[in-house]
Amino acid sequence: MRAPVGSVVGLCAASATMSAMGMAFLGYWGVHEPSPWKGGDILVVCLAFLSFLAFGSTIWIITTPIPDDGIEKIVPARRMFATGLLLMWVAVIVAVIP
Repeated sequence: MRAPVGSVVGLCAASATMSAMGMAFLGYWGVHEPSPWKGGDILVVCLAFLSFLAFGSTIWIITTPIPDDGIEKIVPARRMFATGLLLMWVAVIVAVIP
């Protein structure tokens, strides 16, 4: 079964947008401040970088060429996007809650 029209473009755009929002979050959060990092700071950065990896993997999975009769990769790409979204939200929550 073919993916709905616009699914590939939508997932690519959503992944790029969430990556940009994550980078903006890290910039405003203060990852570049000279104060020593604590354990929570390292956790936030690791979660954010893992979410960037998931968003990049989403684009890679969804744009991988498949044969005409091959199985669509929309479902794994959606799962990877959801994973990245969850990781980013957890990073934000860990950063906000002291």
